[in-house]
Amino acid sequence: MNKIGIDLGGTKIEGIVLDENCNTIDRKRIPTNREDGYEAIINRITGLGHQLLEKSTGVEQIGICTPGAVDPSKGVMKNSNTICLIGKPLQKDLEREFDLPVSMENDANCFALAEAILGAAKGYGVVFGVIMGTGVGGGIIINSNIHRGPNHIAGEWGHHVLYPDGRDCYCGNKGCTESYISGTALEKEWYELTGENHTVTDIIDNGLYKSHPEWKDKFILNYGRALSNIIDIIDPDCIVLGGGLSKVDILYSEGKDAVYSEVLSDHVLTPILKNQLGDSAGVFGAALLTGDG
Repeated sequence: MNKIGIDLGGTKIEGIVLDENCNTIDRKRIPTNREDGYEAIINRITGLGHQLLEKSTGVEQIGICTPGAVDPSKGVMKNSNTICLIGKPLQKDLEREFDLPVSMENDANCFALAEAILGAAKGYGVVFGVIMGTGVGGGIIINSNIHRGPNHIAGEWGHHVLYPDGRDCYCGNKGCTESYISGTALEKEWYELTGENHTVTDIIDNGLYKSHPEWKDKFILNYGRALSNIIDIIDPDCIVLGGGLSKVDILYSEGKDAVYSEVLSDHVLTPILKNQLGDSAGVFGAALLTGDG
């Protein structure tokens, strides 16, 4: 029996066919062209999906990794940076087009699932998967299954409040973690300090922060506080980092020390791991949804 996963990204749609041992049988990428609108995206996903089905046997459902999430009470998309998806019944429309059940999850849950089953967190029972990039998200995996919670918001540490009455966040609250340690927030803060546009990896890898060490110190402090809260509340067996900021090496040295110093324990055993699957985690996670309980 084969598994099919499709990762709907902002710029590309990737599809994969896996066999029962999670070996890749077929894999394709096409541009999303989200500027063409919702119906065009539906057509591109279904066109890709039908190509993958031709290379597959025994497929019983299709897994989709999405930007944003399905509102469990209304069955429509919400919180998506692909704006044309918001308010649309994406899951229902794809099930109609494929004439198959569709299992759909946000990118953080798919990332965490893939790393827990195939990647850096393989063999750990309780895994907290972190996305740190344009935004900040997370997913919780327990014994190789996604823990969603009754409100389908488990793992959303990016909207845990670090600073009451702090910076405005798009979610409507103030002081959210995402407003301080996402790539977007950090790069904006650097621009406000220097008048220069640089990525976080450039600022750190090229030593630019040395002219404004307070920028890096604040980043590490906020990262430590935010992730230590996760350990205090969930106490996962491991944490695995993904997203663009996962490439920042100091998160595994100075950052880890900052996390451990804030945890409510004198002896912290929780490893903080760099992902193994990179930007492939989304499509592998989508395929694995078909086996997720």
